[in-house]
Amino acid sequence: MSRALIVCLTLLLAACATSRGPQPDIGRPLTVLISIDGFRTDYLSRGDTPTLSALAAEGATGSMRPSYPSVTFPNHYTLVTGRHPDHHGIVGNSFIDPVLGRFTMANKEPRFWDQAEPIWITAEKAGLTTATMFWPGSETELQGERPTYWAPFDQAVTGDQRVDRLLGWLDATPRPDLSTLYFDTVDTVGHSFGPDTPEVDRALTDVDASVARLIAGLQARGLWERTHLIVVSDHGMAQTSPERVTHLDDLVDPAFVQIIYSGSAVFLEPTAGREDEVRRALVRRHAHGECWTRETIPARFVLGTNPRVPSIVCAADVGWLFVPRTRTVTRVGGAHGYDNAAPEMQALFIAHGPDIARGVTLRDMDSVDVQPLLGRLLGIEVPPGDGRAEDGLAAMSR
Repeated sequence: MSRALIVCLTLLLAACATSRGPQPDIGRPLTVLISIDGFRTDYLSRGDTPTLSALAAEGATGSMRPSYPSVTFPNHYTLVTGRHPDHHGIVGNSFIDPVLGRFTMANKEPRFWDQAEPIWITAEKAGLTTATMFWPGSETELQGERPTYWAPFDQAVTGDQRVDRLLGWLDATPRPDLSTLYFDTVDTVGHSFGPDTPEVDRALTDVDASVARLIAGLQARGLWERTHLIVVSDHGMAQTSPERVTHLDDLVDPAFVQIIYSGSAVFLEPTAGREDEVRRALVRRHAHGECWTRETIPARFVLGTNPRVPSIVCAADVGWLFVPRTRTVTRVGGAHGYDNAAPEMQALFIAHGPDIARGVTLRDMDSVDVQPLLGRLLGIEVPPGDGRAEDGLAAMSR
């Protein structure tokens, strides 16, 4: 996002870039960051989300470019750290750290997460109170800090139950200054059925109703008029099919590689002694995708300097999958992880509240821009990230 757009977003009636100690609860603004996993930006125009559409019309909105790879854990950490995955260390939903070993989405080991500081840790260190409802990374203690209120992820907890848990935290003392809320059903249904299906429409309606429930709860507590609501997604969704599959076994001998993960993006390591053969077989343009060495990944992906990035990364064309024959694709569905510039991967961004400009349509929004915006709304200094430089700080202040 351009620096002018940040100025346009934050009217700075109450926000200033100075850290502060604990303040009385009465009259303090509230910032709520909501993620709707897999909410493709054009879903907003389907007519299934009247609450979200009203927030967008009354505030600032636009398509948001995710980081690459456009998958859940890297992008959720980008949203709260302001850094691309190559710089915050969560480079995929699964990867191998040279020292720590394999990372999976269930891993709470702090050393996997400590290459960057999420906004809730920054806020707690500044004397604010935070609450995180299922945000990736929020279950891990970093720098001796945790959110004041948090919960371990449980997919069985419904959207309305998540809202009610958050509202309960807002009734507690101290009341959170920053809260996060995560919904996964749009992504889950999109994977199972594909993006352009009645099932996704119903999931959109359900999550919109949960957001409406949150707003009603804020209104009942007299908090709505001083709440900044930032609604984002981590990536979009593309249609897949069993007819659009490239088998990795047809490109390289499976005995020559360790596949870390596969699908829309592939992370793999050559078997010791087979490096040259694997590079010759894979590193080129293929019929429905392309593979690079870590050193030759296109610069626009901002990926390749972190040692957690594997030796070879492949990107399938949108709608195609790169998988081994041991992974059978039998049904039409949806996937993400593709080129972060692809229209199908563009994510949702909505900002609404007293310090947000009204009726603004954003251009060139990037997910690394969300963390500095949150810092401005909270009135705290945030660690430098990829979303702004020192001249950007000056442009944001008046």
